[in-house]
Amino acid sequence: MKNKHFNIPVFIPEAACPFQCIYCNQRKISGRLHIPDDDEIIGIIEERLATIDPGNSEVELAYFGGNFTGFSLEEQKHYLELIQPYIRNGLITGIRLSTRPDYISDKILDLLKIYHVKTIELGAQSLDDDVLKASKRGHTAADTEKASQIILEKGFNLGLQMMIGLPDDTLEKSVYTAHRIIEMGATETRIYPTLVIRETLLEKHYQEGKYQPLSLDEAVNWSVQLLKIFEGGHLKILKLGLHPSEGLLSGKDLVAGPWHPSFRELVLTEIWREKLEPLMHESGDSILIEVPPDQINCAVGYEGKNKKMLMRSFKVVKFRINSDLEGREYKVI
Repeated sequence: MKNKHFNIPVFIPEAACPFQCIYCNQRKISGRLHIPDDDEIIGIIEERLATIDPGNSEVELAYFGGNFTGFSLEEQKHYLELIQPYIRNGLITGIRLSTRPDYISDKILDLLKIYHVKTIELGAQSLDDDVLKASKRGHTAADTEKASQIILEKGFNLGLQMMIGLPDDTLEKSVYTAHRIIEMGATETRIYPTLVIRETLLEKHYQEGKYQPLSLDEAVNWSVQLLKIFEGGHLKILKLGLHPSEGLLSGKDLVAGPWHPSFRELVLTEIWREKLEPLMHESGDSILIEVPPDQINCAVGYEGKNKKMLMRSFKVVKFRINSDLEGREYKVI
């Protein structure tokens, strides 16, 4: 069994998208200023495949960033056919793509099935119609529900992306969206805190005092609650926070909002803080905490946050790996 999964992402910024959502400037977010041509796409694939062990890997080509199914059928065929030689020789196992809920139809899905598309991610963003309207999404929650249903009926894997802190959003509305994502049959999700990006309508509203983004602490705390809901529903959380493009790293394109280069680690640190905080009621010279191998960094905490917390009650705090533990189990020795 191939036990490593890789995506080869190809970003198509704002391609075929008829709407300009209030927050959206895909070119700034992705760092891509243009739609890549055929040679660039092939180059991206070849460069990435050269770093992957084909004998131990499952590889998907991922068309991200735009509204893929908003292309004409002929354009969709063109982009999909580019990948078929890699699928035929087994180097790529399938295709995933992101698109809008209101650009899904039986005809489109039948085409995607022919060309080995396996997973369709819909930018649901919210399942509250007031939030969608205030964000100028151009579709309703019912559109997402209908699209999700026919995607699943056609045998695709379904991913539903959501955003938090959109105009008119509340924690309660985001929690509702998370529960609906599970109920609608998604197996994957992404959580994106809303950022104020330069050259968007949201920037104008922010400058005019009509919009206030979440603080970093608020975004982390909201995400903690959502992550617990998704984990309880057995959904895979593919992403927490935006990919750090050069413009975001430098601050050049970011006007305001809860962006952090290690946002996911902050969220997982907070989950471990909640688990470990009861130990503060004890005290002593030392404490040793055993955790699963993949949890050691988050248990210690971003910049040692959780270890520092425990050092207020213990003189010596140590963490070590215990391969017999799973999930977020821990043992105090």
